[in-house]
Amino acid sequence: MTLPPLTRILYVEDDPGIQAVVRIALERKGGFTVELCDGGQKAIEVAPGFAPDLILLDVMMPGMDGISTCKALRAIPQTAATPVVFVTAKIQPYEIKRYHELGAMDVIRKPFDPMTLSETITDIWARHHAIG
Repeated sequence: MTLPPLTRILYVEDDPGIQAVVRIALERKGGFTVELCDGGQKAIEVAPGFAPDLILLDVMMPGMDGISTCKALRAIPQTAATPVVFVTAKIQPYEIKRYHELGAMDVIRKPFDPMTLSETITDIWARHHAIG
């Protein structure tokens, strides 16, 4: 089975410092095209036109949290099937179970190592497509 390309990543994160670190880690080290959104509403507006291969989604955001954002993105035809990976410090077993029930491909724990973030995402992508 040929692995589908992973080139375009939408990252939804309200913290500007984390946004900057992720952009550098994914664009410079990983070679990905990254679109940043500072919240769920912005992601809903941007995602259909950006057409990401993968959505990285913070869980704890003001206004529209990550779970609500994920549900809203699933209701948009262009992003209904786009894989989602939650990036969060909320990693209790019941929380991870909830993310998977929402269709999340995986969960990346915060704080994460920016030096290995692109490899982590590539591994998640490959593992998911090997099973799926």
